[in-house]
Amino acid sequence: MLDINYIRQNPDDVKEMLRRRQQSEDAPKVDRLLERDAERKAMVQETDDLKALRNRVSKEIANIKRTGQGSGDELIAQMKTVSDQITDLDLALSTLEADMEELLLTLPNRLHESVPEGRSAEENVLYKGPIPFEHNLDFPVKNHLELGRSLGILDFERGAKISGAGFPVYTGKGARLERALINFMLDTHSANHGYTEVFPPFMVNQESLRGTGQWPKFADQVYHMPEDGLYAIPTAEVPVTNLHRGEMLDADKLPIAYAAYSACFRREAGSYGKDTRGFLRVHQFNKVEMVRFTRPEASYDALEEILGHAEAILCALKIPYRVITLCSGDISANAAKCYDIEVWSPAENKYLEASSVSNFEDYQARRSNIRFKPGGKAKPEFVHTLNGSGLATSRLMVSLLEHYQTADGKVRVPEVLRPYTGFEVIG
Repeated sequence: MLDINYIRQNPDDVKEMLRRRQQSEDAPKVDRLLERDAERKAMVQETDDLKALRNRVSKEIANIKRTGQGSGDELIAQMKTVSDQITDLDLALSTLEADMEELLLTLPNRLHESVPEGRSAEENVLYKGPIPFEHNLDFPVKNHLELGRSLGILDFERGAKISGAGFPVYTGKGARLERALINFMLDTHSANHGYTEVFPPFMVNQESLRGTGQWPKFADQVYHMPEDGLYAIPTAEVPVTNLHRGEMLDADKLPIAYAAYSACFRREAGSYGKDTRGFLRVHQFNKVEMVRFTRPEASYDALEEILGHAEAILCALKIPYRVITLCSGDISANAAKCYDIEVWSPAENKYLEASSVSNFEDYQARRSNIRFKPGGKAKPEFVHTLNGSGLATSRLMVSLLEHYQTADGKVRVPEVLRPYTGFEVIG
């Protein structure tokens, strides 16, 4: 959520940000918000004046009663009217502030000055790579669906029978390989990169979604259980960031870094007509998430560190990849800056997104009220929050299976995963 003081002082900058994000149609929200803010200021002043009047006259009434000089009945009646006015104003003020908050919640984050301008994904900018790893695929390669079917390790058909399209089933060595990937990534991030492992709930309340920015902006993307007031998480970012919702963090303990595995659930509303084969677009997938809470001045160094931690996984697996900087028209509403890591699929002959690494600055912390005291007599500040997929296994599995396939239809297990799988070859 944007700071209302920033909007008051920089309304044109906010509108320019909306233009860069291809959201110029939302510019009138800024004007409406400032109008409501002016109404609120006037209402607060009127309420304060009436309360001051009530306090002053109440003292007069008390003095009349104490001295017995005259009757305070008329003043008492007047103050009853004033009290009713205050009650009405307080109610109106509460409604007005709720309206302002809803407007604030729909506005996207500020963009960092280094974010390239662009209208869509086609204008994203290459930041690093491509990073190649030679796999000598000098034979007709099979795609991950063909490999999964022939080796009996992936079953999308039975997944569709059980739940519907987009819910994969891993079987046999495929299930073992998936578990190996997750454990390897968690072990690497906790042992080598300084993250504390957590295992969060897969269901959250609406306040948690609101805190990280998935609500109300992406309400149509989450699975909802209305009887319980719970939502299936779209990413572990939601429960892990909300671990510290409403807390004042110890400045000496910053940065705080967590790594978490979770299943992720996304309705993918509006994705009809896109490539939905196999793992290319699913409603349930597994992911290891990295979440960081930092001081504001350290957050962009932290962004590069998290990116490096995600890249380290791909380098260990020897999966070809590249890193792109998302342009202003493609970046998520919550992020101030975002990198995507894309892995190469030889069968699809294209890059597939396997990780996003984002700095949200104080956008999520303001929504979630996560602060720290810088020290001394300094006022509390909002922390900066960051996260990065480290990594999502679905698209990673596509690239892994395709790059490690052999001419006779088997799949070699990457060397770093063999201690976790207990086998070297699938087939």
